Amino acid sequence: MFKLLPGREMRSIVAGRNVTAALAVAVVAMLFLTPLYLRAAQDTSTQQPAPSASKVKTVGTIKSISTNAVTLTNDSGSEIMILIQPSTRLLRMAPGQTDLKQATPIQLLDLQVGDRLLAGGTSADGGKSVTATSAVVMTKADVAAKQEREREDWQKRGVGGLVKVVDAGTGTITLSTGALGASNTLAVHVSKDTIIRRYALDSVKFDDAKPGTLEQIKPGDQLRARGTKNADGTELAAEEIVSGTFRNVAGTVVATDAGNSTVTLQDLVTKRPVTMKITSDSQLRKLPPMMAQRIAMRLKGGAQNGPAGAGNAVGAPAPARAGEAQAGGAGAGFRQGGQPDFQQMLSRMPAITLSDLQKGEALMIVATEGSAEVPSTAIILLSGVEPILTAAPSQASTILSPWNLSGGGNVGTGDTP
Repeated sequence: MFKLLPGREMRSIVAGRNVTAALAVAVVAMLFLTPLYLRAAQDTSTQQPAPSASKVKTVGTIKSISTNAVTLTNDSGSEIMILIQPSTRLLRMAPGQTDLKQATPIQLLDLQVGDRLLAGGTSADGGKSVTATSAVVMTKADVAAKQEREREDWQKRGVGGLVKVVDAGTGTITLSTGALGASNTLAVHVSKDTIIRRYALDSVKFDDAKPGTLEQIKPGDQLRARGTKNADGTELAAEEIVSGTFRNVAGTVVATDAGNSTVTLQDLVTKRPVTMKITSDSQLRKLPPMMAQRIAMRLKGGAQNGPAGAGNAVGAPAPARAGEAQAGGAGAGFRQGGQPDFQQMLSRMPAITLSDLQKGEALMIVATEGSAEVPSTAIILLSGVEPILTAAPSQASTILSPWNLSGGGNVGTGDTP
């Protein structure tokens, strides 16, 4: 028996006698078909080896297809062989379908690499291979279409911020959603149906996030939530949240290592060297000098008395066109009559590479938490920040925190909304 969760997710409870009937309900979890929307998808890599054949279910992306077998890559990266028998019932279902009566019978030759497959059957080797009695597939095209719809919904109904308070008793998380010193707060309400996920130690991709609990969330964490706000926008009933603990580091470049894709900087707080991994998902940007000066003045509290033009950064109307903002090197992302949107500004800053960094150059970095075994990975690396660190070193972290978990192709999104 399976319980359907809103829109795309299921929680495994107990397999019924009829695997095919169970798959009929479980198929919505193929809306599973992107790992972000699973709270508790079964991962065969965690199953204990069984001395004899046992009933199992597994889900993954088709890696290859042979005469009578399909190789899946599950959501933890393990490969599983699905053995297709003449009696195996193969079905194709579209996003939103919940009844096998709506499914279309297909043949093995209809499957394609990249499709997502949910198979039920028996295994005698702890889930490394499954003799399928039933299998339900969602095509790669359907998966992509669903992901795009979900991405759009996250952008429309999503919020991001820095966790201030977690009240497990009432299921309420208070977020700080402001930037550059703003103190906006939002109460995020979690229910038993809220999907909770936790970022991996070395990644901010939704694909790499794992099922989590409210108890794992703590003050200082970054959190992204999707749901419905109340009338005045001060509260949000969360359908889904993803959170993680991240590091804010400010310092000067000691060395770069192109071969290992790392940068080492001297942490201004601890006075110790810190090495950060740079990946294809790291967003490296350079802050234009004029913008750096204006932000520094704002953080220092002297924008109104600053150099000519500097005061315009506070509450000034945004340029009519993005091109004007970029040409001036400042102003981009400043909302009319309100707080500046630093995430918008960040997306317009010039991109840089590891080779552009010079010894002694000042940097501000948001990175994954990492561990003794897993090095921290830079999420956002910002250069050109000398004026900020000079004017208000203690407030520098307010620039990049809270950073927007859905603020661009590489920042906290991966292949997700």
